[in-house]
Amino acid sequence: MPERLAEMLLDLWTPLIILWITLPSCIYMAPMNQSQVLMNGSRLELSRLSEEQRILNRSKRGWVWNQMFVLEEFSGPEPILVGRLHTDLDPGSKKIKYILSGDGAGTIFQINDITGDIHAIKRLDREEKAEYTLTAQAVDWETNKPLEPPSEFIIKVQDINDNAPEFLNGPYHATVPEMSILGTSVTNVTATDADDPVYGNSAKLVYSILEGQPYFSIEPETAIIKTALPNMDREAKEEYLVVIQAKDMGGHSGGLSGTTTLTVTLTDVNDNPPKFAQSLYHFSVPEDVVLGTAIGRVKANDQDIGENAQSSYDIIDGDGTALFEVTSDAQAQDGVIRLRKPLDFETKKSYTLKVEAANVHTDPRFSSRGPFKDTATVKIVVEDADEPPVFSSPTYLLEVHENAALNSVIGQVTARDPDITSSPIRFSIDRHTDLERQFNINADDGKITLATPLDRELSVWHNITIIATEIRNHSQISRVPVAIKVLDVNDNAPEFASEYEAFLCENGKPGQVRLLRYML
Repeated sequence: MPERLAEMLLDLWTPLIILWITLPSCIYMAPMNQSQVLMNGSRLELSRLSEEQRILNRSKRGWVWNQMFVLEEFSGPEPILVGRLHTDLDPGSKKIKYILSGDGAGTIFQINDITGDIHAIKRLDREEKAEYTLTAQAVDWETNKPLEPPSEFIIKVQDINDNAPEFLNGPYHATVPEMSILGTSVTNVTATDADDPVYGNSAKLVYSILEGQPYFSIEPETAIIKTALPNMDREAKEEYLVVIQAKDMGGHSGGLSGTTTLTVTLTDVNDNPPKFAQSLYHFSVPEDVVLGTAIGRVKANDQDIGENAQSSYDIIDGDGTALFEVTSDAQAQDGVIRLRKPLDFETKKSYTLKVEAANVHTDPRFSSRGPFKDTATVKIVVEDADEPPVFSSPTYLLEVHENAALNSVIGQVTARDPDITSSPIRFSIDRHTDLERQFNINADDGKITLATPLDRELSVWHNITIIATEIRNHSQISRVPVAIKVLDVNDNAPEFASEYEAFLCENGKPGQVRLLRYML
């Protein structure tokens, strides 16, 4: 603390001493010519015709002042002497009185009316008010008559380094693409210092990084932050905290400093290819699955994010390319394998597919890291399903004469169980389609027999439905339509459609026909 106090006192008094030496205009000066000159260049002319004034006029001497200075924040035990007003018209006989008016006169600045000494009686802050404009005048002590015109001058509050730099817009956030080259600009920050930027180095700022190296650097004067390492990888570390310092006094010892933080986030670029989590996938699917059903999902992981991680999926090889397809799920970022055509366990029991995942959006800058695609093998096993019986024909057409004998066989249907277990089949007639029960069927061999006589003249067609049921699983049934056509036989004598009477002519040939009331 003693060392710091000594430095502060040295900072306070050194500029004052320099000003005292180099600025003689702050104190009394005699003019080099015969005119009495003020700061604004106006001549001091006396208007009184008294003998005393004529003597003063004959002396042709007056005063000159320019600016006075006072250090801010000075708070000594006694009022600080700012400067002294004096005119050569004052012979030292105490007949002249000095009067001070203007900014802060009497409240901040006080003048000794005899000696002209000006003191600051209050602690000043340059950041609140940098200068004061005052007016001085010499008057006769007894009559208060002006001896010279009033003269205006300025007291400037001289800056000391009493304000630390501040980052008014902090904390800061910025982004920079990953894998950027060395020296890529990230952002820039700005600190302000309330001290005088003109006088001394109190407001001269130098920027540095306290935390965040070796990843980032900062220009000491412009505060531009740049990458200090090339090819920073977002997948390794995404966010960095940088602590930035601004120090006044040009960064020299004793300067005041302020800090802020900058959070730098690396944005993603497509520098990583997709990669399947496993090289081989196994799926199983029942042979009776509905078309379009999702059989399984494959996923290629990508360390990138957003659109840089989007991949499209395709089946590029295999023995099931015609039966299966793969679609891309943009939300889940995986591939969905679906069935395109029916499966038959009894025909083929397994399939092998080669699936490829490829990035949708590639960046040519990183093509050397490619190819941005990957492949995996998918094996699909078809599971046997308990399928219903299959008829030998989708429909049957049978013909039978109308005079066929009862219980005679008019036709036969056949069906089989397509499963490997090959369950026996039992046949039956759906009686809702044969309400008159004109037909029967042998439950074992599917032969259809006539149960009641047929009459083509009453019904030419009979449409019935035959049911095939697995004996081992009664829930597995199939139906087939059977159309039975009744064929005509000559079993009806001719009939007249109306009643007629015929007469023969005398020669025995047909003659007039007359309607009869009876039928032949």
